[in-house]
Amino acid sequence: MVSGGTYGTEDIVHGAGYGRAILILLITPLLWSLPTAFMIGELSSALPHEGGYYAWVRRAMGNFWGFQEAWLSLVASIFDMAIYPTLFVAYLTRMFPWFQEGNRGWWVALAVVVACALLNIAGVKVVSLTSLWLFLALSAPFVAVVLLAPFKVGALANAITKPTTSSVDILGGLLICMWNYMGWDNASTIATEVERPQRTYPRAMLVAVCIVAVSYILPFAAMWMTGLKPTAWETGSWADIAGFVGGPLLRIGVVLGGMMSAFGMFNALVMSYSRLPLAMAQDGMLPAVFGKLQKKSRAPWVAIIALAIGWAMCLGLGFARLVTLDILLYGASLFLEFAALAVLRFREPNLARPFKVPGGLFGAIAIGVPPMLLIGFSIVRSQHESILGMSAFAFGMILIAAGFVAYVVNHALKPAGWSVSGVEKPEPAA
Repeated sequence: MVSGGTYGTEDIVHGAGYGRAILILLITPLLWSLPTAFMIGELSSALPHEGGYYAWVRRAMGNFWGFQEAWLSLVASIFDMAIYPTLFVAYLTRMFPWFQEGNRGWWVALAVVVACALLNIAGVKVVSLTSLWLFLALSAPFVAVVLLAPFKVGALANAITKPTTSSVDILGGLLICMWNYMGWDNASTIATEVERPQRTYPRAMLVAVCIVAVSYILPFAAMWMTGLKPTAWETGSWADIAGFVGGPLLRIGVVLGGMMSAFGMFNALVMSYSRLPLAMAQDGMLPAVFGKLQKKSRAPWVAIIALAIGWAMCLGLGFARLVTLDILLYGASLFLEFAALAVLRFREPNLARPFKVPGGLFGAIAIGVPPMLLIGFSIVRSQHESILGMSAFAFGMILIAAGFVAYVVNHALKPAGWSVSGVEKPEPAA
């Protein structure tokens, strides 16, 4: 649910160089991933509710902030989800440049959105099986890169590479690294659909942080030995670089892996995000139509279709701009999650917590400081990206403020909440 593999990390090296890129990849999980994983470990084991992070914030701080958490998460997902079809097309065009012409790439990206929406409407079991096989397949090319690169020590120092269009600097590389390490809270929204969440989630989060970090660092360290210049890297260039190391077959393997990675991550995240409107409908905070389930699979099909329309509208904004907006909005929602952790410690000290962040109340507060400091970099970077004639930061602030307006309008229309009659609950996966 967090990492789709090393695909999409190329611009980190382009912006920072090998040494600093590896340093960033080592430090970021300590300041960004581990605090988030610990926070998720406590909250998901104590409150394994449908809706996950929305349910935590709502219980800790009330309906208003619960609504804002759901709003921020869904708005951030609009940009986050558009990144994966963008990566799908970026790798596809490495093998078939024909798709770069006109709007062909956009239509391919739209097809990814539609296909994944249909897979998710088919049910959670289909999604989990598909994602498992995709994960195994996408990891294989980078194992080959790590094994073959030592035989090319210094051999690629003068390699002629395709000219890049990347303008990512070290700050942009850091944000892309943060994006590749974020998403630990998405698994929480399906906590009721897996067995023994009190035991499973805390352990899984801690192990996953280590696995993801190693999967990113080893391929870059291996390519550093070959002498390939950092300027050769840009989004999608793993395909060409793998070709230098292992020939055309490995190049094809990376292209296919990149496409499957993007498809698999998008597919898994549709399942996660679609549970938010469902949980809100169950709580009477959205119209009951968002709680409608497909009869056979029990998937929230109305929520999936509504979200898919929003995701499709952001296709074509570009990788760097999407990442900047995504982290800015995701950071705001993450702030509320860390706040919920501290508030629940204060208000409900006797709540059963099978996994607990160490350090008492101080530890629960302090653990959120490093991630929030990193979010400051997204604020700086967003001043240099533009959308609709304004800075990405100003655009993000408008979207955040819109959540306040949406709550007021929603409350004015239905002061007592929307009717929950006819809203069903999905059955846990076997």
